[in-house]
Amino acid sequence: MINISISNEILTVCPEFAVSAIQCKIKNSLYNAELWQEINDFAEKFVAETSLNKINKLPNILETRETYKKLGKDPNRYRPSAEALCRRIVRGIPLYQISTAVDLINLVSLKYGYSIGGFDADKIKGDLILGVGKADENFEAIGRGQLNIEGLPVYRDNLGGIGTPTSDEERTKISLETTNLLILINGYSGKNGLPEVTKYTKKLLTAHCNAKFD
Repeated sequence: MINISISNEILTVCPEFAVSAIQCKIKNSLYNAELWQEINDFAEKFVAETSLNKINKLPNILETRETYKKLGKDPNRYRPSAEALCRRIVRGIPLYQISTAVDLINLVSLKYGYSIGGFDADKIKGDLILGVGKADENFEAIGRGQLNIEGLPVYRDNLGGIGTPTSDEERTKISLETTNLLILINGYSGKNGLPEVTKYTKKLLTAHCNAKFD
């Protein structure tokens, strides 16, 4: 297992921060019809019940945004990924279909509002520490190029940043070849709710990725 620690930089602004880590062996696939039925069912219900201007006030999204503000980052310019996903479906824009492991993580983010990082654990070098991004720090965000992570919470391994609530990094991203998966569910609102979302995530992983947990 990869060891994960939280820096005082984060705990000073978010003393209640908690993280749930899931590491497992998986068989990833390009598409899973049962998973996408669940995604579409949830999206239909969410869109019917949620207006665009209420998304940034949803539990877990709100607390992540507040942490951004305390670190000096504008959450409207650099939206947490869970908020961006929710806004996407409410605006009627279809979700990207990437791979079963990634699509599964996106469903959990949509459903619970947590910032969730998903990584190919074999590409992580050393242990992880959650700190704060620095000016001009190199970070190639997945599908969007260089991201200004100054003021963003960022997980780093021995080589540099791999994940923020806004985007993860290309170097450690999940691919169809990923067999060793690490998921980090970040509770900027504290530990309440993390056991429930962890159990749900493991259920999805078992059902759709044939996950094996040590």
